[in-house]
Amino acid sequence: MTDADQLVFPGFSSEPEQKTERLFFGLYPDPDTALLIAKRTQSLRDECGLTGEPLAPARLHVTLHHIGDFAGLPQHLIVGAVEAADSLRAAPFDVVFDRAMSFGGQPGNNPFVLRGAEDGGLSALMTFRGTLSLAMAKTGRLLGERVASSFTPHVTLLYDGRVVTERLVEPIRWTVREFVLVRSLLGKTRHIVIGRWPLRG
Repeated sequence: MTDADQLVFPGFSSEPEQKTERLFFGLYPDPDTALLIAKRTQSLRDECGLTGEPLAPARLHVTLHHIGDFAGLPQHLIVGAVEAADSLRAAPFDVVFDRAMSFGGQPGNNPFVLRGAEDGGLSALMTFRGTLSLAMAKTGRLLGERVASSFTPHVTLLYDGRVVTERLVEPIRWTVREFVLVRSLLGKTRHIVIGRWPLRG
């Protein structure tokens, strides 16, 4: 190894920066529905023999677009996300979640979630998400590169080592009246809403 190979430049590191924040568009249930989901989660947890800690009602949500995880939020992505949201016009719509299951593949940390029929109770959600995707792509600012084509709408209830196969549950429904841009502090179970956009008919 040469002396040059051992040089350390101030401000640069070979270690990857630790991701501290997440940026996403999401939907939150109204407070009464969030409490209902939390109550159902406790029942399902007991029925399925799960031991994971249920998420707090205030953290229950549907992620529309996971924009990314960062070590400090890139300002240009926030600006682009706000531009996209400002340009969107949509009416309120209903969502229905009528089944529960685990997403496998994460040993010891499998999400246990609420799901619904994408061509039924969640069809309006799928349409709205597609409209938001187009709005994001039109802003530029590299935001369009972060629009994932695949989307599996769900509400995460808890994380657990066990994997539960899909089961029907009593439908949980609510009317979506707004969508939000959220800054999530990773590892701190804290969501900070950056912006809210009401849906109007």
